[in-house]
Amino acid sequence: MTRGNQRELARAKNAKKQTDTGKGKRNEDGLSAAARKQRDAEIMQQKQKQANDHPKGEPQKK
Repeated sequence: MTRGNQRELARAKNAKKQTDTGKGKRNEDGLSAAARKQRDAEIMQQKQKQANDHPKGEPQKK
């Protein structure tokens, strides 16, 4: 009769796993795809500018 118990445990484990995967999704912020793309592009440009201003071999000034 252990097979039935294993099935029930596997079903419960899988159900918990399915609910946990939904928790990591990004929140919808109400932006359209184009607006989100533009926002992300601006963020990446700022990061690239910061990386170009401070090369890895050079210590950052405080």
